[in-house]
Amino acid sequence: MALQINATNPEHPALLLELPWHLPLEEWPDKYLVPLPRGISRHVVRYARAGDEVVAVKELARRPALREYELLRDLDRIGIPAVDPLAVVTGRTGPDGEPLECVLITRHLGGSMPYRSMFETTMRPATMHRLMDALAVLLVRLHLAGFAWGDCSLSNTLFRRDAGAFAAYLVDAETGDLHPELTRGQREYDLDLARVNISGELLDLEASGALHPSVDPIDFGTEICARYQELWKELTRTSVYPAGKHHYIERRIRRLNELGFDVAEMQIEHASNGDSVTFVPKVVDAGHHQRQLLRLTGLDTEENQARRLLNDLESWMATQDDYAPDDPPPSSRLRSSRGDSLGARPEVLAHRWVREVFRPTVRSVPPELRGQMDPAQIYHELLEHRWYLSERAQHDIGLETAVVDYIQRVLPKRREPLRPAEE
Repeated sequence: MALQINATNPEHPALLLELPWHLPLEEWPDKYLVPLPRGISRHVVRYARAGDEVVAVKELARRPALREYELLRDLDRIGIPAVDPLAVVTGRTGPDGEPLECVLITRHLGGSMPYRSMFETTMRPATMHRLMDALAVLLVRLHLAGFAWGDCSLSNTLFRRDAGAFAAYLVDAETGDLHPELTRGQREYDLDLARVNISGELLDLEASGALHPSVDPIDFGTEICARYQELWKELTRTSVYPAGKHHYIERRIRRLNELGFDVAEMQIEHASNGDSVTFVPKVVDAGHHQRQLLRLTGLDTEENQARRLLNDLESWMATQDDYAPDDPPPSSRLRSSRGDSLGARPEVLAHRWVREVFRPTVRSVPPELRGQMDPAQIYHELLEHRWYLSERAQHDIGLETAVVDYIQRVLPKRREPLRPAEE
């Protein structure tokens, strides 16, 4: 059987042909590989360079390779945080003519880390709680979309910084299934697997001495169940309100927005006696603040980063002479009461903020000091540093002063490898 590369982009096959497909992945020469941290996997996985891209290459049998490739494409189409599938390579043969396993190729998720790399220095319990929160949110998003993971674990997840929290991405979809809707039993099966897997992974870390002494692996495994149930209930519960109290429905929607979700479809039923209204959010889409920021500025960020940047944008707009101070913030309303006049449009001011504030601030941080932080994370950390210095000085020290102090005092002390972030 001849070598075949099925790719999502017509440019990828030409770049991928340069890789040594005639060799088992374990024998690939170092000149093709990129030294990035890898998590534990049941398969052989390597990071390689294909043109200007860094890709993850995983060996597995033909049928699961093609199946996972299609599942990852489906998850991409419905907007689920997962690694980006690029290609499947089949028909590989070694120098002796013997067949080699197929290969699934995904794009490396810039700025992401497997959980074991994050535990190289003992992680504080508070940070671990944020990690569990991120994984719970990912599992809820998968289940809302009808995806049964079948192997939820820390090992099958990558984490990226998201302001003061983390964003979780699915890595391994090999055991998953996509359905129109999941039953309660399917969801609980996934959740129970997550509890067992996470407790086992943390027990392994405890045995190696990499776990904080105050952390109980069993309790942390159970925590994701509680966080999941809390979030799932908030996103799917039925609410009954007195008739005429429409602001109660608006308040429920705002609460969902604060959690980072939009209500894309809803069901409202009036009682036969007219005394009550039943409200059910039928379709809930994640990424509320991401979409708001993208629509206003064109910046594509993680959810918590977007929330923080929107707050800074709102504060900056309030200082501009051509902004109406009585208008709702841009994150909740995209046009002010001044109509179509140039200065009254939040979109116009938002692009000025990007051009005059956001980009110059980020560019002032030397690329060699950024580590793996993306621009939105850099800006968030600068805002945090400004707040810290202003609290200490008891007055606002300004962003420029915060940037200088951050570059001189904070970045040189970072422990992570200093390599430019992928922008």
